[in-house]
Amino acid sequence: MQEKDAQLRLMEISTWVSKMLRKNFGRGPETCQAFLRHPYLTVTIRGFLSPMEVILLENGHLDSIESSRRIVMNSVLNQLKGVLEVEFDQDVLHFYHDWNFERNTGMIIAVFEGSAAEDDNAADPFPEREALTAEAARISLLVEKTPERTEAYRITPKLYLVKRTGILVPIEKALIAKGYQQALLVTKDELEISYFRREGRFEEIFRQSVAELFVDWNFAEDNSLLGIVLA
Repeated sequence: MQEKDAQLRLMEISTWVSKMLRKNFGRGPETCQAFLRHPYLTVTIRGFLSPMEVILLENGHLDSIESSRRIVMNSVLNQLKGVLEVEFDQDVLHFYHDWNFERNTGMIIAVFEGSAAEDDNAADPFPEREALTAEAARISLLVEKTPERTEAYRITPKLYLVKRTGILVPIEKALIAKGYQQALLVTKDELEISYFRREGRFEEIFRQSVAELFVDWNFAEDNSLLGIVLA
């Protein structure tokens, strides 16, 4: 795929995501931009709160926004899965998404199926990688436990992902088994992101300001993706 074709394809994906958000929420984002570094397709979003969510946010009902948006996003992501699989001729294994409602920003990450040979990140030993994985593991220990495995990926010079695997503790697994997955998601989101923002030394690692942090989990796979956007 030629560079021009790749950029055009990502622009089309960005436009499609914007249209689907507008269709399902009644309002589309101000900006929506897609980036691909196999196996991760990352979409950054800005200026996206529906009229109902604005009212809920003004009245302090953040948990309600979180829960309702996750329900609607399941429908959006199911449709996006079909589009991406046709467009890239690859299966999408998982989606992750997170939102900073106060800043009106968000991130969607699609994970494609593929072999290690197709991983664009495998041969990208960027200088901050070791420090970044160590810092993510350190913050994880403050909240719950050290991950069994931590990996970091540079998507662009301003966008990084950290994958943590093996992070659930026994009490969390018990809550999931009893059907409290949604409550656990909301609680973990508030707790972990607050620690990453308050305790994280990411600006020291990158020697740049951090504009955004996003985090989401796949409980079935016992892993999490942390998105870091530099200013």
